[in-house]
Amino acid sequence: MGRLDGRVAIVTGAGRGIGAAVAKQMAAEGAHIVVADLGVGLDGSGHDLTPARQVVDDITGHGGAAVCCETNVGDHSSAASLVDFAIETFGRLDVLINAAGILRDRMIFNMSEEDWDSVINVHLKGCFNTTKFASIYWRRLREGNYRLINFTSIAGLNGNPTQPNYAAAKMGIVGLTMSCANALGKYGVTANCISPGAATRMTESIPEEKLAQFYAETGRAPSDDARRSPDSMAPALVYIASESSGWLTGQIIGAQEYRVSLWSQPSIHRQIVSTTPWQLDDLFVQIPRAFQPTVEGKRRLDEAG
Repeated sequence: MGRLDGRVAIVTGAGRGIGAAVAKQMAAEGAHIVVADLGVGLDGSGHDLTPARQVVDDITGHGGAAVCCETNVGDHSSAASLVDFAIETFGRLDVLINAAGILRDRMIFNMSEEDWDSVINVHLKGCFNTTKFASIYWRRLREGNYRLINFTSIAGLNGNPTQPNYAAAKMGIVGLTMSCANALGKYGVTANCISPGAATRMTESIPEEKLAQFYAETGRAPSDDARRSPDSMAPALVYIASESSGWLTGQIIGAQEYRVSLWSQPSIHRQIVSTTPWQLDDLFVQIPRAFQPTVEGKRRLDEAG
């Protein structure tokens, strides 16, 4: 008996990398998989269904159940068709995993409007599109063990300086996911974010000088990247997609190498309170007095690694 026997899952961006690893491991545990991938380049250009078909062939070749669906998640009507296709093909939909993504890296002062819009469209609007139509289906059923799993990123959580579009999209996905956790729980839906870490096409695009700096600063060697295989982080997705994870919702889960992490939620660290409307002279004294030690202390900890 597999841990996901009979469950039906859509995995967007499942033609390569993390999405493919997740789709394969879920299928190995008995899930029926819709591999949704356009097969675009890293920047969103081109179109090739070969990778998605290869993932389907690999799954079915090992006795699993999978089909591929040519879907542009950034297109509203295509996302609706994707959800309909999963239900028509396998009779139901239990899990939606939004892993599709592209990169258009630039510093904010060099970024074009098109580079901004294209990344936001695939990541953030794509999550909205697929989630909307899955939620309509789940709401109609009223009860079940349904799972929404959206991909965020350390690039957004920490603010990668060369990825303002990607960082904004990934933090937007956090807010979207938390809203869905609050809105859809009454219908048997849990909603969580995954912050993955794995060696993929995206990490291969990092300039060699930056990788060399990373290895020098961490004391790691390129051979250690075997730990960063997408296969290493996929089991965390299998658990969240299962019926066993019904207690877990509205959370950010990190999955990197052999670590699974629970991220903290935003919370108030320090607060100053007045019994009357604040006067500027008082605020100019009290804000740095109350907040600066905390901010600078955290900065020193971050710099120390």
